[in-house]
Amino acid sequence: QVQLQESGPGLVKPSQTLSLTCTVSGGSITTNLYYWSWIRQSPEKGLEWIGTMTYSGSTYYSPSLKSRTSISRDTSQNLFTLQLSAVTSEDTLVYYCARYYLYPGQYDYWGQGTQVTVSS
Repeated sequence: QVQLQESGPGLVKPSQTLSLTCTVSGGSITTNLYYWSWIRQSPEKGLEWIGTMTYSGSTYYSPSLKSRTSISRDTSQNLFTLQLSAVTSEDTLVYYCARYYLYPGQYDYWGQGTQVTVSS
């Protein structure tokens, strides 16, 4: 059974960098059937895609967040990470990691989500 688990600080100060880790169990992040994404959710806007890392390590980011976003991975620990810099109160959201199954092309596993609050 595949499981994704987000972890990281729930409170970040304005202008600092938000750092989250998604630890994956039950499957390798280098398997060439899946991509790995970060997504966030707000009550007003719904789900917002942040970025994706492919099984080979390539990354794609939302144009609106690209300048502040970095996704990396540690294949030895089977995890991938999100860094979002220069955070503001607008980044106070629930953050999810998720697996994208290339065939048929949909998200099939999600983490439980983690609340991140930006506040001094």
